[in-house]
Amino acid sequence: MAKRKWRGRTTPKASRRMRRKRMATVAERRKREFRYRGFNLEELKELPLLPPEEDPMAANLVSLLPARARRSLWKGLSKECQHLLDKLSSSDFEIRTHRREMIVLPQMVGKTIGIHNGRAFVQTEIKPEMIGHYLGEYAPTRGGVTHSGPGVGATRSSKFMPLK
Repeated sequence: MAKRKWRGRTTPKASRRMRRKRMATVAERRKREFRYRGFNLEELKELPLLPPEEDPMAANLVSLLPARARRSLWKGLSKECQHLLDKLSSSDFEIRTHRREMIVLPQMVGKTIGIHNGRAFVQTEIKPEMIGHYLGEYAPTRGGVTHSGPGVGATRSSKFMPLK
């Protein structure tokens, strides 16, 4: 069987590859509905934080989170973290906080929070992908070091550089 010539057109394989690349772009991924372990954002907001006392096997948010966050929330939120959550639910403007150990919950999505990094407040908008992470992860406390060129006397050749 003779091989078919594709003059100026793309082969079926190439067109499939281009479609896959288009679907992998960030804009295409954002068009898809957000899901966290099988639940969409509205369902996550409706879930209780901890299971009720009478039915410990009921669906709850804590059972969906990663192990470290799950263990922290199982003990209950501290009163400072609870106060932050109450402030976030009641206000529409940016909240500033020092609570870097607060876990991002579905109720916080869409809010803007100023997270203290030790020197200043880093303004962060909470996105659905942040659920289960700590606020401190989004406000780095240490900056990167950027070095300039070598100084005078650093190398043998720099001794002969004319000074102005």
